[in-house]
Amino acid sequence: MTQAPARRPASRRRHDREIAALAVPAFGALVAEPLFVMADSAIVGHLGTAQLAGLGVASALLTTAVSVFVFLAYATTAAVARRVGAGDLQAAIRQGMDGIWLALLLGAAVIAITLPTAPALVDVFGASPTAAPYATTYLRISALGIPAMLVVLASTGVLRGLQDTKTPLYVAVAGFVANAALNAGLVYGAGLGIAGSAWGTVIAQCGMAAVYLGVVVRGARRHGASLRPDAASIRASAQAGVPLLVRTLSLRAILMTATAVAARLGDADIAAHQIILSLWTLLAFALDAIAIAGQAIIGRFLGAGDTEGAREACRRMVQWGIAVGVVLGLLVIVARPVFLPLFTADPTVKDTALPALLVVALSQPICGVVFVLDGVLMGAGDGPYLAGAMLVTLAVFVPAALLVPVFGGGLTALWGAMTLMMTVRLLTLWLRTRSGRWLVTGATR
Repeated sequence: MTQAPARRPASRRRHDREIAALAVPAFGALVAEPLFVMADSAIVGHLGTAQLAGLGVASALLTTAVSVFVFLAYATTAAVARRVGAGDLQAAIRQGMDGIWLALLLGAAVIAITLPTAPALVDVFGASPTAAPYATTYLRISALGIPAMLVVLASTGVLRGLQDTKTPLYVAVAGFVANAALNAGLVYGAGLGIAGSAWGTVIAQCGMAAVYLGVVVRGARRHGASLRPDAASIRASAQAGVPLLVRTLSLRAILMTATAVAARLGDADIAAHQIILSLWTLLAFALDAIAIAGQAIIGRFLGAGDTEGAREACRRMVQWGIAVGVVLGLLVIVARPVFLPLFTADPTVKDTALPALLVVALSQPICGVVFVLDGVLMGAGDGPYLAGAMLVTLAVFVPAALLVPVFGGGLTALWGAMTLMMTVRLLTLWLRTRSGRWLVTGATR
């Protein structure tokens, strides 16, 4: 009886050290992605409101084109981590190589679809006549970097599964610095305007992909894993990612609906929405750092057959999610007056964004738990449940968002609907983790 309390604090400390060791570097790597968009927004925003509005629409479309394939990172992390837990490093890296080949194939397909349909896609989002040309220009150029973006996702998943989040951090920091420098130089130095911003991001993403490929190829050779594409294995990887694809498509549909509603509220609203969405994504990715640690840790525990270790890690990560969410919410409240002038000098855009930012701040503790539980279930390979839960969330959110302009609500009401969406996600994920049905052990699920 006297040993249990001693073991529990020791167990918490062990989990804390491991979560921190994976989450802190993962935070830096995750933050780099929204910082790409925020850097673009800061630079383009000073060109004018129409340019920023165009960037808002194009960024939403581009992020959707890439993020629907986020399973290349998440599913790969879980699968590789399970094999690491089972002690089979060669199979773990082979799994990662299948994901990289799949990323290249999917990237080529997305380019073929996006380039000819860019004007129609921008029009569907309801961009104003002044913003649409800028959105089309940015979208067409940035689409050329999609294969590199997908390779970055798959390669990052391999390294996370191998319990390495430091290498992605180094690559992400270098990529962000290169992106910011290229954007500033091409937009203002070369006078290319919004096109320069797009080209800068494409170049930075291609450089990151090249570095990742070098790291993964060296690891494959060291452990004797084949580099050749295997059609059956690539097809199996694609099939395993289908539930997460459904889950991600549902989430992207939610974000696209929010952007479409904001665009129809007016240029000031969509510009403010773009700024807030950039911040919300940054906060989400910061919280997702704990979820990334969860994917790697939970996958490893289940691969090794340790269900109790998986449960303990889950409980501790939820506590981390709540604490970090509270801190982030307070930071948003304090930084609101300083944050907005970095992106726009338009007083109308500022006035529109301020109250919506308060809603975002208050919702952060909820977001903290949601992202952690999402990562835990991904690490367990519980994709089918995640897909179904997100479809339920989509069914609740869309009517709520579409009613915002009907009843004369503004951007603040729209972000209230976003908070409702996160609350529904919290309920569905909590019910699943409480049931214990996600605790399936073995090198494969």
